[in-house]
Amino acid sequence: MKSFKESLSQPTPDPQLSIVLKSLWYDAKGDWDQAHVLIDQLGDRDSAWVHAYLHRKEGDIWNADYWYARAKKTRPTYSLEEEWANLVSYFIEKV
Repeated sequence: MKSFKESLSQPTPDPQLSIVLKSLWYDAKGDWDQAHVLIDQLGDRDSAWVHAYLHRKEGDIWNADYWYARAKKTRPTYSLEEEWANLVSYFIEKV
C-alpha cells in the first residue's frame, strides 16, 4: 500500500499495475473520468466493485448499487477514503 501511495507522485501509473489498480490510481490523482474509462466496459466482479465505488464517489447511488450487486458486494457505510484504501489493499494482495 505504501509504495502504491508513493507512486501517486508520479505523472503516470506503473504500467505493470492491473486495470483496477490503475483505475484507483487515477481516482486518487483526481481524474475520475480516466478512472471510469478504464473499467467502464469490463464485466468481471473486480472491475464491477471499482465501478461501484466510483459511482458512489460521484454521488450516483442508484448506479453504484447496480455495480455493487454485479460485484456481489453491499454498498459500505464507511467513508469513501476507507473504501478506496480497502480496494487498493485487496487488489495489491491479490497480485
